[in-house]
Amino acid sequence: MFGSFSQHGTPPRSQPQPGHVYDVAVIGAGLAGTELAWRLARAGQDVLLVSQALDHLGNLYAPTIAGAEFPAESVFGEVAARIAPEQDGWAFHRHLKAEIEGTAGIHLLQSTVTALDEEESEVVISTWEGPQLHARNVVLAVGAFLKARLLIGDTMEEAGRLSEVAYDFLADDLARAGIFLIGSEATAAAVDGAPPYDVRFFTPAPSELDGFRVRRLDRVWALGRCTPGEHTYASVLHDAARLAAEVLAAEESAPAQAEQ
Repeated sequence: MFGSFSQHGTPPRSQPQPGHVYDVAVIGAGLAGTELAWRLARAGQDVLLVSQALDHLGNLYAPTIAGAEFPAESVFGEVAARIAPEQDGWAFHRHLKAEIEGTAGIHLLQSTVTALDEEESEVVISTWEGPQLHARNVVLAVGAFLKARLLIGDTMEEAGRLSEVAYDFLADDLARAGIFLIGSEATAAAVDGAPPYDVRFFTPAPSELDGFRVRRLDRVWALGRCTPGEHTYASVLHDAARLAAEVLAAEESAPAQAEQ
């Protein structure tokens, strides 16, 4: 497990020490964040992928992958092609998590991000657990979890999905930074005995974004369902590919700009 090479024959992930500065920190390991981290790591970036619960990595909106339109070149498409289509979402999650854990360049961390503070050359990431993290760039891929409230009948939970806690502190921090957040809502149908539920959450307003970039911050992007608009598996995964290219281009241009 701790040998010199990963299961794919590549050098293992780094073992970062306190104060380590990542190239990119991706906050949220759902559909968008997992795809983005995988693409960036394969392009040579040192990536921190933060999830509030590693058991929820890559969780989908539906209980199975039947009928899912994953682009073939995405990690979701590659994993889906290797397993039987009738396998349930949990089986898919296990295969996907193994792929991400075996990808050199990804540090997968279970933690709850509470605040972002931009400094001259990096972003300091505060966590509920206490330790601060550091990255040159940050991508918000927190899905339907910014100040999310899940409603089942007359019951309300501080969650974005069943048993998945909301990002309340992070939403408050973004608001304090002057980012105007707007409300959104989604509905999940009943499946396998689980009741239907609604979730209400916040996203940055369209005026707060310039493409994927958060206008009021210099080193922060947003991706997936935490941005306004309608999203599908395919659209989110295509957006992750576009953002990966944009982040890589920004990284390549940074040294040239610093020399000017």
